[in-house]
Amino acid sequence: MLIDALKDRRYLRTAWPWWSLLQLAVTAVIAAPVAFGFWILALPWLVAGQEVTEGREPKPAVVVLMLLSAFLFAVAGPAVALPLAALERRRLRLPAPHRPLVSGPVAWFLARCREESTWRAVAYAVLLALAAPLLWLGAALVLVLEVVLLLSPWLAEWQLGDLVIRGGPGATPFMLLGLAGLPAVLYLAGAAAALHTALARRLLGATDVLRDQLTEVSLSRSRLADAFDAERRRIERDLHDGAQHRLTSLTLQLGMARLDLPGDSPAAEPLGRAHEQAKELMVVLRDLVHGIRPQTLADLGLPAALWELAANSPVPVAVDTGDIVDRLPERVETTAYFVAAEALTNVAKHAHATSVQVRLDRAGDVIVLEVLDDGRGGADPVHGSGLTGLADRVAAAGGKLLLASPAGGPTLLRVEL
Repeated sequence: MLIDALKDRRYLRTAWPWWSLLQLAVTAVIAAPVAFGFWILALPWLVAGQEVTEGREPKPAVVVLMLLSAFLFAVAGPAVALPLAALERRRLRLPAPHRPLVSGPVAWFLARCREESTWRAVAYAVLLALAAPLLWLGAALVLVLEVVLLLSPWLAEWQLGDLVIRGGPGATPFMLLGLAGLPAVLYLAGAAAALHTALARRLLGATDVLRDQLTEVSLSRSRLADAFDAERRRIERDLHDGAQHRLTSLTLQLGMARLDLPGDSPAAEPLGRAHEQAKELMVVLRDLVHGIRPQTLADLGLPAALWELAANSPVPVAVDTGDIVDRLPERVETTAYFVAAEALTNVAKHAHATSVQVRLDRAGDVIVLEVLDDGRGGADPVHGSGLTGLADRVAAAGGKLLLASPAGGPTLLRVEL
């Protein structure tokens, strides 16, 4: 919000400049004890660094103080950074990143030390300690310069570098310069406050919680995909073991009744039509069951199922399954099969292709499926839900889908699982 306010032409007429000055003042007060403790611990290291640069070895006492300061920093760093981070989050209205823990103070502290957010808070405290002297020095210089410029007509004499200025009416241009510099000071304060806020959000934000939520969303999506596959298998089993068997029995009974019925009977023709429709319905139901859960995929695996898809495709398909002969994880096999089936269907409907190449390969722990056709190209997920659905299905299985389809072709669909 502060960055957006800085871009607004009405910035100087809003409360943002004064809010920025207040934030920087509070930050300076908070940073004072942190900077004091940090530079006390850093003092032995500075002394050792100076001795090394001058060609001398650090004294034993300095080395002992260095080790002691490092130990104190490792222990006191989280102890100081955690309350500091909590105060800054409350001040900047940032969500807490820590998971709720119900335990004693020692266990609580040890658990916090294992969290990434704790060490990001330590990094924030160190940066705040490093920047605090610069903030104080810069603020003091700007404040003194502005006060001197604004009060220059009433000062007897003052010096700006090598320039000696005497007060009175002759110093009025310097007062005007101070007035002209006030907007620049307010913008500078806003920029410094925006930088501090962005740094605090980056280091103190709730990335742990967001990462946990993202992981939970990914796991939930995987569970939904597994539940969908399980429900599809149940439907396939019910259709195969129930409806298909009953329809087969009905077709046989209609055929037997048709044989027993005299040809000149008025019921012969309707019975014949019913028998033919029952046989056609058997074919439709068998294709439906096969589409829900291909028997070849379940019994022989993905390579055999891809060969079957190629045999049934109206477009000539060349299949290369590489050295994959063993069974793959069920989710990988199911996802790769239906991607290949949908891709071949899209080629037959839209691509106007004369040949298709289906390639299955293994790259380490990744299974790669590629479908390449020599059609007219121009496939775009924006213009249809088929490719978007495929991408969502692949993502739910933990993979990714890549598409290259320039106008005029060829089209390459690559899936990595």
